[in-house]
Amino acid sequence: MKPFLLESKDNEALRTLGRASVQIVHDLKNQINGLKLYATFLRKRSEKHERPADELETIGKLMSGLDRLAADMSLIVEYGQPVELKKRPATDLAKILSEVAARLNARTTASGSLSGSVVITGENAPLVGEFDPVLLTQALELICLGAIKFGNHAGAMEIQLKGEDQGTGEQAEGEAKADARSAVVEWPVPAALAHDPFRSFAGSDELRLSLAARIVEAHGGTAEREPGALRVRLPLAE
Repeated sequence: MKPFLLESKDNEALRTLGRASVQIVHDLKNQINGLKLYATFLRKRSEKHERPADELETIGKLMSGLDRLAADMSLIVEYGQPVELKKRPATDLAKILSEVAARLNARTTASGSLSGSVVITGENAPLVGEFDPVLLTQALELICLGAIKFGNHAGAMEIQLKGEDQGTGEQAEGEAKADARSAVVEWPVPAALAHDPFRSFAGSDELRLSLAARIVEAHGGTAEREPGALRVRLPLAE
């Protein structure tokens, strides 16, 4: 087995591998787009000549599979890029989470692709911080979708949102204790979930949650799997 490199060389090797992987994925995605173009042409031709329904269904499944593969390729490219935040002060985390839930619930009604609705419980007060609203919305939606899939919720999935005060450590004698306030979001998942989806590349869902964890951590927060829950903690403005 090849010996470990020094840490600096190790990091550089990983960065080089990451850049090469992104380029390879770009090339593969272009090939997928070409296959989808041929599949679209085949479907139109089959419809024109009134081919059997099962043939059209097969072509439809082929195109859906290519769409999923292209989406996964785009995800790999995104994961391979550095997280560049565009933070905005006074961004309300509660509002972002509510918009994510509303969008997912509308998608459930329209397509039936998600079983059950998304409900937010807990703190109603604004939880304001310096966040990138676009990337944080993406991360929270990815976690919601992952929790729905892992939990297989037949009814409503309740997401708990709350604020917490945390001490920042020991203070000098005579000084008032300084507290840092955080927002905590929890999604229920089966306690028997064997792996940590935030730290796994076992499949597309895990890669999406790993990307979400990177976005959360770029904000100075944490994303963790606890028994029966996925938990995100984000720092709030003082």
